[in-house]
Amino acid sequence: MAVSSTSRDPLGPEVSDEAVRSTCDDASQCKRYAVNMGYWKDPYIQHFARHPKERKAPEISRGYYARVEGVTRLVKAFLQKTDRNCQIINLGAGMDTLFWKLKDEDLLPGKYFEIDFPTIATRKIHTIKSKPSLSQPIMESHSGESFLIDSHSLDSTRYAIIGADLRELHKLEEAMKKCGLDPELPTLLMAECVLVYMAPENSDALLRWVADVFPTAMFINYEQVNMSDRFGQIMIDNLQSRKCSLIGVEACLSLDTQRQRFLQNGWEGAHAMDMVEVYNALPPEDVKRIEALEFLDEKELLEQLMLHYCLSWATKDAQDLGLLEITL
Repeated sequence: MAVSSTSRDPLGPEVSDEAVRSTCDDASQCKRYAVNMGYWKDPYIQHFARHPKERKAPEISRGYYARVEGVTRLVKAFLQKTDRNCQIINLGAGMDTLFWKLKDEDLLPGKYFEIDFPTIATRKIHTIKSKPSLSQPIMESHSGESFLIDSHSLDSTRYAIIGADLRELHKLEEAMKKCGLDPELPTLLMAECVLVYMAPENSDALLRWVADVFPTAMFINYEQVNMSDRFGQIMIDNLQSRKCSLIGVEACLSLDTQRQRFLQNGWEGAHAMDMVEVYNALPPEDVKRIEALEFLDEKELLEQLMLHYCLSWATKDAQDLGLLEITL
């Protein structure tokens, strides 16, 4: 999934930010390939990603399956606890399609916000405008006359896209409030491979800002973990070769550092599971189904990959909705 922040690189911010933005297309293509292979259903991803020219390794598709299913289960648990009287903010949303999938299941929150770099937001808005199967669901959920759309932003009753930089929190908050953000509503924030591209002071500031602004909130974070071993170093080097530095990697050293980043920035409770644990927590019958889709020769590589990614989530529950109880 696309990301929205990185550091000032010695080669210049344009080089660094552009490399981070390119991960949006990588993730979308991997998702489209996995959907084409039958790992999960998503009729919308085809509009945002070209059909991959090359076959993806089964390990990649199974990893994305665990990621998508794990995140979705946590999102739905939050929606159930809040009875959908809430808002969702997808940080670094890229070409994500969760809004449309939730609408299909009649699970939309009060409002769904997506934040990403203005260039990514512009691309997504252009695609939505050109595809009736994307624009019609937005209009169906819209009421009133205040439908706003320009090159960098879209704002309707239930869905908004905002072009912004997560390092500029004052501007971000101002833009979201213009689109109807309500700090008193229970709020779910999502970030998939976003915080790791931010300098620790920036990601800490973001987590602290969320904890300060929203009394009742949950934050779902998917990214790397266990990055201090040899396999982790290879991952870091591979991304570095693409001018895509994991400058927030110090929070990714262990599951404990992933939990502590929340607890040290104002959150009440925090959980973290590596993706092996997440995979094993998914419904056995569905795991059996997806494992039959493609032959996997080396299960060790899949396990290594999954041990180096994690799902973490943190909660604040001023309204006592039971958010601290949410688990996979």
